[in-house]
Amino acid sequence: MATEQKQVRELQEGAYVMLDDAACEIDSYSTAKPGKHGSAKARIEGRGVFDGKKRSLSQPVDAKIWVPIVNRKQGQIVNVESDDVAQVMDLETYETTSMAIPEDLDIAEGDEIEYLEFEGQRKVLN
Repeated sequence: MATEQKQVRELQEGAYVMLDDAACEIDSYSTAKPGKHGSAKARIEGRGVFDGKKRSLSQPVDAKIWVPIVNRKQGQIVNVESDDVAQVMDLETYETTSMAIPEDLDIAEGDEIEYLEFEGQRKVLN
């Protein structure tokens, strides 16, 4: 698994974090003051990078949490198989894989795109 551990206090909005065993991008991060008998708590709300589901977590700020290492890669469209699927060749490794293309993205063969990759999951960016 391409992850590393960080303390919750090191996280910030826009970073990636593992919530419910899914890579998520942090939408909001807030902390509460320490109580009489406890430490400060952080509330993290995120959206799944690959599935779009919203998830949340509340942890002490000194707890450890897993952070995914999501790679941002460049690719070139080799073949448009249908309206929502295209074959993309990675520009570094020259590997070719089929990827779902967002509906609002207009692509053609030969176009260069940017995509995210984590543990075999891939998502084309708009």
